Amino acid sequence: MNTFPQIFPGRNLSVAMVGLLLVTMTARAGELPFTTTTVQVDTTPHERLLDGTVEAVNQATMSAQTAGRVAEVFYDVDDYVEPGAPIVRFSDVEQQSALQQANAALAEAVAISTQADDAFTRVSGLFESGSASKREYDQALAAREAANARVAAARSSVESAKQQVEYTLVRAPYAGIVTERHVEVGEAVGVGQPLISGLSLETLRVVVDLPQQVAAQVREHRSAFILTEEGRVEATHITIFPYAHSASNTFRVRLELPEGQFGLYPGMFIKVAFVIGESQRLLVPTEALIRRSEVTGVYVLDDAERLRMRQVRVGRMFGERTEVLAGLRAGERVADDPVQAGIYLKTMSVQIDEN
Repeated sequence: MNTFPQIFPGRNLSVAMVGLLLVTMTARAGELPFTTTTVQVDTTPHERLLDGTVEAVNQATMSAQTAGRVAEVFYDVDDYVEPGAPIVRFSDVEQQSALQQANAALAEAVAISTQADDAFTRVSGLFESGSASKREYDQALAAREAANARVAAARSSVESAKQQVEYTLVRAPYAGIVTERHVEVGEAVGVGQPLISGLSLETLRVVVDLPQQVAAQVREHRSAFILTEEGRVEATHITIFPYAHSASNTFRVRLELPEGQFGLYPGMFIKVAFVIGESQRLLVPTEALIRRSEVTGVYVLDDAERLRMRQVRVGRMFGERTEVLAGLRAGERVADDPVQAGIYLKTMSVQIDEN
């Protein structure tokens, strides 16, 4: 049900006009339709901006662990691979043959071991009754132990042969993207030959070459932020190499990031803010800023409750607040909602015909 005609009888008003009139009525009643924040100087981290490079924590080149001929390559460059998924398969004729031989050798060893056990049981009984010599007893015991050792060796050979068969099917160690393919179907490969390279996008880090002038401060504070298009991302762990590069005199630093991509990809160039101390800054709520073309401003309310828009020069963001470099002083009040403040300022000149 439309209640506007009941509030303003005889008037044909749009929703936008009614909104202006309601704001005006609020202003006449002496209440501001928005909240304000008193600008204050606060202690914030003093940071040093440096350049870094994004890289994947998990990146590797899968190599062949057995010799054979490539039968299938399941993925190509830029394909996404699930963890444990097969990526390359070799022909396994030789490996299967070796496994069959190992199983046959195991069966033979088990049969000899069973025979040796039976022989030892008989000789042991004769030795206890005095019908067999100590030498015969020792020979039967040694034969049984040797047969058991051959069974253990045969079982080990079977496990090794099984492992060689498993090596003919190469699986992905983790989820990731294929970055390079080194072999083709039909190609003969040997042990250690590269097959496929890939990396994971789930866990990333940033590598920075830190100048020695700020190395001590970075070691002391151990806090850094990666500046992305989505905002500031705090590093979860900082690793500073304990030696400097002899040519550049810089320390290599690794910044571990929380899980998530944050619009970052390996190889990207990125800015990193290292905390090296503290400084005093004038901060305002970021939502209080209004941007019109190349102009940034805020609505300032003076002691006489007069509202004016004032241009300011801003710096970097700190959480939900932004640094003001020029245009404001500590103790001044700014409107938290610039949209409502703009409507309020416009309605100050509107004259309402009560008839």
